[in-house]
Amino acid sequence: MAMTDRISIEGLRLRAVIGVHEHERAQRQTVVVDLRLETDLERAGRSDDLADAPDYDALTRTVAAHVEASSFQLVEALARSILEVVFEAAPRVTAAWVRVEKPEALARARTVAIEMRRERG
Repeated sequence: MAMTDRISIEGLRLRAVIGVHEHERAQRQTVVVDLRLETDLERAGRSDDLADAPDYDALTRTVAAHVEASSFQLVEALARSILEVVFEAAPRVTAAWVRVEKPEALARARTVAIEMRRERG
């Protein structure tokens, strides 16, 4: 039987230097990051042992530190870099999806979001 197990981390609100315009680069802006991580959770589900589970708390801290130290012009570049961090920090993750929202990007829109999914390769 084929299984797809996922861990979701939603609504991670972070501050980053992001944008192409001078006023956007003058101060940090809020970005909202959602992650979906595909990994085999069978062992953790059977053992009920934290040692068998991915450490998504540590991964979240790593992603947050990366985003808050970053300086990108494009949200697309930030999203791609987050996926790279996920694969480096979480070797058990086989595929990852990220959504990065930039709520202050457009005056007439609630948010602008970029979504990317990559498989470990």
